[in-house]
Amino acid sequence: MELGLGSALLHLVICVHLRSSVFNTPSLKFKLTIAYDGTGYQGWQVQKIGIGVQEKIEAALAKLFPSHPRLHSSSRTDTGVHALGMVAHFEVASSEIKLSAARLGLAINAWLPEDIRIMSAARARHDFHARFDATGKQYRYFVWNHPGANPLIRHTAWHVTRQLDLSAMRAAAPALIGKHDFRSFSASQGYEKTSTVRTLTRCDLRRSGHLLTFIIEGDGFLYKMCRGIAGTLVQVGLGKFPAAEVKQMLDRKDRRLTGMTAPAHGLVLWRVFY
Repeated sequence: MELGLGSALLHLVICVHLRSSVFNTPSLKFKLTIAYDGTGYQGWQVQKIGIGVQEKIEAALAKLFPSHPRLHSSSRTDTGVHALGMVAHFEVASSEIKLSAARLGLAINAWLPEDIRIMSAARARHDFHARFDATGKQYRYFVWNHPGANPLIRHTAWHVTRQLDLSAMRAAAPALIGKHDFRSFSASQGYEKTSTVRTLTRCDLRRSGHLLTFIIEGDGFLYKMCRGIAGTLVQVGLGKFPAAEVKQMLDRKDRRLTGMTAPAHGLVLWRVFY
């Protein structure tokens, strides 16, 4: 009887050890920097209706890793918005890794459509999180300011036909820098945000020929906030609002009193800061 009990205990110890080995397999985390043309997608996130960029990349990862790893991103971009520097991470068991980090990006790209590309892939520390470790982001918004459209950038720049007053736009932009309640420049997502206060550290306007580039950096952004800023500044340039009124728009905290939301296709998530 003692022998039987000893055998049972030994069997139990072996089962526990094997189970522990299965569930405690060392894992590795990878950080991806991703670029995509958002024209054909319903934004970044996996969608119930339509296709998100995340879905395409996860499908590519499933071709390489049996565990079908899930991506965790630094941001969510809306339908038609582009990215050059979206950051995401995923985690897999070390036993699944057959490629070096240097070759991982190439392997994923082989399974992606040509409008999505992994720009870099690297090992990340075990506690890295693409979203929660981000300290800021840079967005760029592009405007083609000429009576005639530029067909080469029709999917990546907003075509504004009337001449814009750059001096007025540049005079208005500094009022947006700093810590403010940006409720006036964001769109409703159908629920109340915990806080609509954000800090912008940069709001510049550059011109190269007929192409205008808005460079907007901050610690975080509300829903359609960058597009609200770009649309309002363009309307300042068109003479609809005086430059000094932008400060008043912030103070009023009312979206109905500010400028339009610029079209999605001119916006690019340019970089995420860590």
